[in-house]
Amino acid sequence: MKVSKRTEYGLRAMVAIAERAGTQTPVALPTVALEEGIPEQFLDQIVSQLRKAGFLRSVRGVNGGFMLSRPASEISVGSLMRFLEGSLSPMACVSEDNLSPELLCDRVSTCHTRSVWLRVMEALIAALDNLTLADVLSDKPISLPAI
Repeated sequence: MKVSKRTEYGLRAMVAIAERAGTQTPVALPTVALEEGIPEQFLDQIVSQLRKAGFLRSVRGVNGGFMLSRPASEISVGSLMRFLEGSLSPMACVSEDNLSPELLCDRVSTCHTRSVWLRVMEALIAALDNLTLADVLSDKPISLPAI
């Protein structure tokens, strides 16, 4: 799975905003764009979508900007990545959507490697769903599940 710039920038922006959550002060979009080296126009599109999805809330006015809509400890990296990226599956035949694998690949019934991709996807989802923005900010070592 290759992570898109949209997902990379979205996650970096969420971490930057989460980093300031304790101040209860909105973070201006140009500040995030400058600090993270993200094109402001692209970041504006991403942040707007994150707000509509309920990850962020906006505050209007001179000192306005964006804040997390809930504590960083309640926002999983997995939920963010699923929203920004779509499916987290490494191969179409193990997609998270409800399509029958047989519709996506004619080798499903005889494929010896599909179980590998299923295990990779399950480990990835478990790791990302158990990792919150607060964990990312804590600098503590992250333990990954065994495959």
